[in-house]
Amino acid sequence: MTTNSNTTKPNKGGLEGIVAATTAMSKVDGTAGRLIYRGYNIHDLARTTSYEEILHLLWFGHLPDEQELADLRARLVAARTIPDTVMQSLRSLPAETDPMDALRTAVSTWGALKIKGKPTVDQAIALTANFPLFLAAFNRLRHGQEPLESQTELSHAANYLYLLTGQVPSNEHVRGLNSYLVLLADHGMNASTFTARIVASTESDIVSAVVAAIGALKGPLHGGAPSKVQDMLREIGTIENADSWLRNAITTGQKLMGFGHRVYKTTDPRAEELREMARVADPEGFKMSRHVEERALALLDELKPGRRLYTNVEYYSAALMNSVGLSGDLFTPTFAVSRVGGWTAHILEQVSNNRLIRPEAEYTGPENLPFTPLNERKK
Repeated sequence: MTTNSNTTKPNKGGLEGIVAATTAMSKVDGTAGRLIYRGYNIHDLARTTSYEEILHLLWFGHLPDEQELADLRARLVAARTIPDTVMQSLRSLPAETDPMDALRTAVSTWGALKIKGKPTVDQAIALTANFPLFLAAFNRLRHGQEPLESQTELSHAANYLYLLTGQVPSNEHVRGLNSYLVLLADHGMNASTFTARIVASTESDIVSAVVAAIGALKGPLHGGAPSKVQDMLREIGTIENADSWLRNAITTGQKLMGFGHRVYKTTDPRAEELREMARVADPEGFKMSRHVEERALALLDELKPGRRLYTNVEYYSAALMNSVGLSGDLFTPTFAVSRVGGWTAHILEQVSNNRLIRPEAEYTGPENLPFTPLNERKK
């Protein structure tokens, strides 16, 4: 007797379990809780490398030596410029514009001015260099402040914080944000990266692919949840209120923000790194975050036995970004400041050996309906 292999495994939708592409960028091992960038464990990279080193790793395939790193930093610094047309578009946006929409608008305008032809590393460098500039400029404009000029001596992370605040940031804040940028730079075939690769596979330009990725990241099921963790913690209010709030939320089916992941079946390795960073960056705030995490995991085990949920990257991302002075609505755009490195690396990988990404869809609608011309259809 023969069986149809298509019926042996239920289709959960969302392309789950489907291999859509091959990549040398990163590997997400959900069972073991590992994240690998081009062969390197994320725990080693998060503690020891700069974001610029990670960009070199993703774009060029290896960690840089000192000269290679200096060269890449110089190219990033040289690209830190906002054309007048882009600045005018940012000035024209209402102050209440979502920063993700402002970023998307600025990138699209910049691309119309600057980008032609097949994606290149030079284009990837320019895009990545300018993401912090676009966001910081809009953030200052919406608060009635003038945008600032970049400081050439500052690193990618430090310059972003300077452009937001007008103050040279502390080493502690730079370390925290740099580690965050390292941890979020790439993550396998996530929704926004897949979106970027689909657009690139049509032989469209790099900015079109990145703008599409920004749209995917904006969604709360992908990158839009870190600020909601802060909202949840504020609603809980105190350590003493945590148990009753969490128990009520779990029993009434509310979603606990910052818990659970589509891929990881154990603790997200990025969350492990961010937990320690948040502890150092904001000891008082960390007490509340850690207590809620511990009680939530215990109550989930009690009330939802067999359904294991673990802390994901968003939970301590919120605490860390809050500690360096970012407002909640800048959390997801700052995710994009990091992930644009991964997006552009995947775009370059896609076009280097391209085939149009064109999956099949299973049709579930009717067939062979009798057709009636418009003048014969009854109301």
